[in-house]
Amino acid sequence: MQRLTRSSKALAVRGQLTIHSAPSALRSHIDWAISDLLGPSARCEWTPQQLKAGTYRCMLSWRDREGVAAAMASALRSWHYIVFEVQEDTNDGGELFRFTPELGIHRAITDLSGAVIINENQVNAVLAHNLDEDAIREGLALILGCEWEKEFERFRGLNHQELSALRAI
Repeated sequence: MQRLTRSSKALAVRGQLTIHSAPSALRSHIDWAISDLLGPSARCEWTPQQLKAGTYRCMLSWRDREGVAAAMASALRSWHYIVFEVQEDTNDGGELFRFTPELGIHRAITDLSGAVIINENQVNAVLAHNLDEDAIREGLALILGCEWEKEFERFRGLNHQELSALRAI
């Protein structure tokens, strides 16, 4: 008799969580939520966030089943004060979830390089609801998540500065 196993595709998912900013009081709650999804060995290594006093940041990579990023984004967005992004990659592309308290949640399908993919239905919806060029541009920018990108760029720049400083030592 052949043994029943999970398909290899179900486990072929890589992911990365980046919490750019979280209040100190929420760190243990976030750790519990992550452990609930990824197992007890998954823990964040928290470091102080220099851009927002009293907050911390962390990065966590994993390999697990498909859909973990969506579950993680759903769990984390319930805490209003967290700024995070979650990327899940398969061999065909992936999904990206971004959240800020001011902008809310943004979800996008990505290609193998991580670029956001816009589908025909999204383009048709923008064209159907917007009549002038500026409104169409704004609608497409919303689908692409341009506002989220602007918000996260300052945090990402800080990470690059730290890497450059470490390499210079």
